[in-house]
Amino acid sequence: MRMNVSAAPDGTGLPPLSARSVVLSLLLGAHPPELPVKDLVRLVEPFGVGGSTLRAALSRMVAAGDLRRTDAVYRLSDRLLARQRRQDEALSPRTRAWDGDWEMLVVTATGRGPAERADLRGRLTALRLAELREGVWLRPANLDRALPGDLARVALFCAARPDGDPPALAARLWPLDDWAAAARRLLTRAAAARRPADRLTAFAAAVRHLLTDPVLPPELLPAGWPGEQLRTAYAGYQRELAASLERRTREA
Repeated sequence: MRMNVSAAPDGTGLPPLSARSVVLSLLLGAHPPELPVKDLVRLVEPFGVGGSTLRAALSRMVAAGDLRRTDAVYRLSDRLLARQRRQDEALSPRTRAWDGDWEMLVVTATGRGPAERADLRGRLTALRLAELREGVWLRPANLDRALPGDLARVALFCAARPDGDPPALAARLWPLDDWAAAARRLLTRAAAARRPADRLTAFAAAVRHLLTDPVLPPELLPAGWPGEQLRTAYAGYQRELAASLERRTREA
């Protein structure tokens, strides 16, 4: 059976972030997600990115459609605004009490090419559904959200109550122990990081990991689940970055 979480970081030996990754990390954490180039120059300096390297990266990112530029202000493109919304939701997922129901989505469309199938898989995974077998996706109905209406063109959605032990089913659908172990390693690395570049690298990996958290009801999780601890640590880092931006803006 498929495992429904992408490969997790091991929390050690994370590669340093490129200039592009530093810029994206800063803008994805900014609300609104836009910064003047003069502020970006000051903000990226502690991460080892020089002014000429930054300007070259910004030009490439505009050309690639990652950023939009208005005068001297750079902001996330629409595509990356959607990524920011997913990231924000990962940090503060909307949940409701679980009554034992599961969401079940069965793919009914046929004749789709590899690119269409891959796109659908990506969308369903982003919705925190997990694939039980090819074309059959499940998750506990504890998320306070509706599935996109256009999925009705390619899939049938219904509520279900599978027989058997719910925690055992959750453990079949997601590699929960592996996710938790990786989260704890990331927490350890983030706590030990002192240099700004090391902290940004650790927390960038942390937020990527949170995007793969299945956000299950507590009764389906292993004991000591570190999801909320990782969210709290990243929220603290966001406040740290916001305070740094405010301080550097005052000093300008």
